[in-house]
Amino acid sequence: MGDVRETVIGVDLDGVCADFYGRMRRIASEWLELPLDALPEEVSYGLDEWGISGEGQYESLHRFAVTQRELFRTMPMIPGARRYLRLLSDEGYRIRIITHRLFIHYFHASAVQQTVEWLDSHGIPYWDLCFMKEKSQVGADIYIEDSPDNIMQLRESGLYTICFANSTNRHIAGPRAHSWEEAYLLVRERAAAGGS
Repeated sequence: MGDVRETVIGVDLDGVCADFYGRMRRIASEWLELPLDALPEEVSYGLDEWGISGEGQYESLHRFAVTQRELFRTMPMIPGARRYLRLLSDEGYRIRIITHRLFIHYFHASAVQQTVEWLDSHGIPYWDLCFMKEKSQVGADIYIEDSPDNIMQLRESGLYTICFANSTNRHIAGPRAHSWEEAYLLVRERAAAGGS
């Protein structure tokens, strides 16, 4: 993998490029009819801290967020995502956005449209856009991911995965990036070492 142009970076969207938890917190405040400050910013993966119990309630909130509040189009960008992905793209890395946003049935068209609009409006460079759960199947050399389960599965498959740090993945070992600058440096370091 000595040639950067052969390097594919699999980049997760929610929690890595887009501030999923920040936007979802505002929507959940409205949906639950609770003041925003009643919902802690530090959450675990299932949003238990907000009183979301069980998969059914999470799916109801998620459906409301996507269909009624355009969640995937209205999330703020995580600082540095555009800048550092553009740098990587300009340096010859191939950016492959990988997201599992189609897990709720019957809202695929909205999810895809909102995703493309968000990427374009924020100027996020990418060669490929993959909507899939099994991220290891997309053939990237380096992954940047925040979901604890996805990180573990990718690493168990022998794939180099950078954990994009947040409150849901504190227990995950390094390599970890607490910012896009750190993620960028880890990608460059890995590519320079010739690993894949």
